[in-house]
Amino acid sequence: MGRVRWRDRSKIERVEWQTVFSLRAVNWLFFVAWSGTGLAGSLRGDRTAYLLGLALVVVNVAQCLVADRHMRAALDQYLGRGTVPRWMTVTAGALAVAALGLIAALAVTDSVKDGLVAMPLLFAPMPFAGAYTLMVPVRTFVRRAAVGVVAGIAVAAAVRPTSAVLVAVGLLLVLAAAISLGSYRCSGWNLSVMWESERAREVESRLAVAEERLRFGRDLHDVMGRNLSVVALKSELAVQLARRGRTEDAVTQMIEVQRIAQQSQKEVREVVRGYREADLGAELAGARGVLSAAGIDCTVTGSAAGLPAEVQSALGWVVREATTNVLRHGNAEACSVRLVQDAEGVVLTVENDGVAAGAGPVSGRGSGLAGLRERLDAVGGTLEAAAEGSRFRVVAAVPLNATASGKAAPAAEAVR
Repeated sequence: MGRVRWRDRSKIERVEWQTVFSLRAVNWLFFVAWSGTGLAGSLRGDRTAYLLGLALVVVNVAQCLVADRHMRAALDQYLGRGTVPRWMTVTAGALAVAALGLIAALAVTDSVKDGLVAMPLLFAPMPFAGAYTLMVPVRTFVRRAAVGVVAGIAVAAAVRPTSAVLVAVGLLLVLAAAISLGSYRCSGWNLSVMWESERAREVESRLAVAEERLRFGRDLHDVMGRNLSVVALKSELAVQLARRGRTEDAVTQMIEVQRIAQQSQKEVREVVRGYREADLGAELAGARGVLSAAGIDCTVTGSAAGLPAEVQSALGWVVREATTNVLRHGNAEACSVRLVQDAEGVVLTVENDGVAAGAGPVSGRGSGLAGLRERLDAVGGTLEAAAEGSRFRVVAAVPLNATASGKAAPAAEAVR
């Protein structure tokens, strides 16, 4: 799979990328600022000191390189996407032990000046500890970190058995564990919360679709259930009348069946087109509430007051469809809904700044542009959709001086 371009990533994917980049950069930054600076200022001018210092730099670089992959795998495991390979954890741990061993060797051979060696000591466990905080529960990490601190103090006691050194080593190792826990674990927790919020929003969208399907099914059942029962009863009655020779009564019953069938056909068309419940005022308020809840700055201007019911229904579907697709397909930060009406007609404009490459906020099939154009055509309206750079605009215009009746018939035939 090729690399995904930045503008094609969702908001949460961009946040995760920035988080991973920051955590990787932290290791290299601390290596240069702490371990590198500490060694440069503390090495004594002899061959042993230079060799041990060079070996420590090589190990530190290897720690950073391994930590790049180790941290990424640990973050995926924390987010429930996989597991960390055992060899990666073992390698990172071994490099941390090697770095601490080289620091102890520098101290034993008096190859470093007192004081500045504390900076490489602070860095040495962090590349491993940072990823490890994402792999185990916090309490487990704290317990194992405490064991590591005790082991470090024991090694320091064997090298420089002074109370000042022991206290300093203990504090530095505790500080390294605390920094790792505070930076890596907190970053992972923030990402997990954001992903849960994203999944909750997707579930909410699916539930909204399911609710609409249930509403449609309920309306269709209400319309057709009663009418089909009446049709069945009257058809059976017409058969019985015809068998008894009462032809005129049978014809009367069949005429009634024909009337009910035609009425049912009309009611089904109304249900399919959403004329029963679509309300422009409610859709405008709902769009503002849903988009604001999703973190998108939404402004709604204009009022649906005074518009004919059929016009409100058609425009209400435009608002609903555009809003749903802004949530599902774009990465919008702002969305505006403007409703302008005058003596000649009404114009609804829905515009957002979250166009993803290759995908507009309103699909061109199903209940997307084609379905919306059919609804607007029934009231003599038009629909235009266009992308300009990172912005996408949907404009629906309906003339108020045109009658809906002249348009309704052809549009209804298209649904049959």
